[in-house]
Amino acid sequence: MSMASPSPKVHLTFGQIVNMNIGFFGIQYSFGLQQGNMSPIYRYLGADEANLPFLYLAGPITGLIVQPIIGAMSDRTLSPRGRRTPYFLIGAILCSLSLFAMPFSRTLWMAAGILWVLDAANNITMEPYRAYVSDRLVGAQTSLGFLTQSAFTGLGQTLSYITPSLLVFMGMNRDAVNDRGIPTITMLAFMMGAAFSILSILWSVKTTPELPLSPDERTRIEAMPKGFGHTLKEIADAFRDMPTTMRQMAVMKFFQWYAMFCYWIYIAPALALTLFQTKDPLSPGFREAGLVTGQVGAFYNFIAFIAAFAMIPITRRIGAKWMHVIALVAASVAMLVIPSIQSRTLLFVPMLGIGLAWGSMMGNPYVMLSDSIPKDRVGVYMGVFNMFIVIPMLIQNVTLPFFYEPLLGGNPANVIRLAGALLACAAVACAFVTVAPRRATSDVILSSVAPH
Repeated sequence: MSMASPSPKVHLTFGQIVNMNIGFFGIQYSFGLQQGNMSPIYRYLGADEANLPFLYLAGPITGLIVQPIIGAMSDRTLSPRGRRTPYFLIGAILCSLSLFAMPFSRTLWMAAGILWVLDAANNITMEPYRAYVSDRLVGAQTSLGFLTQSAFTGLGQTLSYITPSLLVFMGMNRDAVNDRGIPTITMLAFMMGAAFSILSILWSVKTTPELPLSPDERTRIEAMPKGFGHTLKEIADAFRDMPTTMRQMAVMKFFQWYAMFCYWIYIAPALALTLFQTKDPLSPGFREAGLVTGQVGAFYNFIAFIAAFAMIPITRRIGAKWMHVIALVAASVAMLVIPSIQSRTLLFVPMLGIGLAWGSMMGNPYVMLSDSIPKDRVGVYMGVFNMFIVIPMLIQNVTLPFFYEPLLGGNPANVIRLAGALLACAAVACAFVTVAPRRATSDVILSSVAPH
């Protein structure tokens, strides 16, 4: 069967590209709530510090299963709403319900179970969303589309991290807790996330609908074998036919995401120890470390928001690969110095490097990937590519508890140092990636659409 000709695409305005990515704000607000609050919530509910990674197993296991399957299914879906939109909506509804329920967890395993559903919901939404961006944009705007998505990652997570501190600033009691020790400000932040998750997705779906399938595309999809077994075969075929660029990036992503999960799980306990000299989750110092984690997390995500747009002309000149190498080196240096900082003010300095890297992680690897994969299999390959995120996280969850005490001395600050070393390894691996040539006739990203 010959490959169907794609539906006609036109250059979108900057406003249209922004609108299509607003849904990513809600998704990333949810992720930010997880990154900044789940370790403290687990500790409030009685979790042992060394075993925290085990409680995060839900995310990578769910992603490992859900992402490629949903990606492949979205390539084959025919519905009045399009191929990708049904998954956005289902995922957003489940995400909102899970966010609302999380702070009312009564036990440790109840919180872990809700996180499992929450991660599944985010995964149902995430990969079809990335495929939707690739579907909608002409080649010359791909970089702008993914870096705009990266900007909304920064914005959503900035607000999610800073929300508890803003609530304190508005007069709420930082030490008010429920009967399980979970702060009231944390509970309200999760309820706000529940609203943002569904409303932002609805906005993008309403303002920037999917392109209608061409008759050739619809005929091709209708001719595909049906059934779950054929979906699994499509995933297996994608692994077999994986482009060289994608295989090489798997090494870089292993180091990168093992490092980032080390940071997210242990930054709050690390700051409790380095800034407030406590490991007691019931102490005021531990709760204050949670607020500081939110403040510096908001700052680095705001830097990511700015960097996503600032990187557009730089990426055009030096390429997404070398931009990502620079960003990874900056984050490596930042994480290596964080444990030695005992000033809350100075702590914001290394967040510049982490913010640059976070903005790059959410955009540049997808720019590197987009020109190496077949356009009629974007959904399944986006799902497979994101297995390279969840597999390192799964390995981190399983392995770190076993060497936390003997190799890292039971010190959460040493986990942050380990993250810095792994990011340096990721930068080296990225430097050896062979990037496919751009498909577009012009590699120019329209400078006229950059924000002023």
